[in-house]
Amino acid sequence: MKKTKYITSGGLAFSEEKDMKKLQRFSREGWHLKDFAFMGYTLEKGEPADFIYSVDYRTLEDGEEDEYLDVFDSSGWSHVASAATIHLFRAPAGTKPLYTDRETTVEKYGRNSAWIGKAALPLVLLTGIAWAGAILSTGILNAFFFVAAVILTVMAVPAAWTALTAYENKWKAAGRIKAASLAKVLPFLIVMGALIAFVGFSNTNAAVKMFLSMLAGALALPLLVWAVMASANRLRAK
Repeated sequence: MKKTKYITSGGLAFSEEKDMKKLQRFSREGWHLKDFAFMGYTLEKGEPADFIYSVDYRTLEDGEEDEYLDVFDSSGWSHVASAATIHLFRAPAGTKPLYTDRETTVEKYGRNSAWIGKAALPLVLLTGIAWAGAILSTGILNAFFFVAAVILTVMAVPAAWTALTAYENKWKAAGRIKAASLAKVLPFLIVMGALIAFVGFSNTNAAVKMFLSMLAGALALPLLVWAVMASANRLRAK
């Protein structure tokens, strides 16, 4: 009988609550979180138990980990897994939630949005520089910048989208509804602005087709990987 299994994640920035409920549902079936995995989680077989799960976002300096984990352990939450600044905990159902007030919840999402924003910003800036180079240069240099810009765009779009969603979560927790709404629509405004600028420096029909192709690739790539991982998991389960 299999001792471990893989399940996909919807992306903590996009579906943190759904992921935690999914993990609880699997624990009730005897499959408990063991560790993070690529675009998902690894579960291990055990006795059915009604565990609830919660995630915290924090950068830990050297020597801070033991004290940090002890704080959660004293509240009934056991550490299960960590990846970079993301830490997952579980506790028996009915345990007091990790975050119960607006101030600490905002701090939690603030730490996450700050980390994701710092990671995404250089990629977005490099993408802008690459496109500027492609527009302003000629010859071999133009070809180099163009290829770099296309590759960076495919990576920068999901990175920027994730960062904006993280800030949306922070502002929503803070009750800043207008700011959260702006974060939700901003990706569409940026796409439209980029499309207009792209068309302005290129042949219209070719530019539109290429831009839409890059955008589709940037959005489809993580979804494709997610679908492949989910399908492979279902095949292994048979």
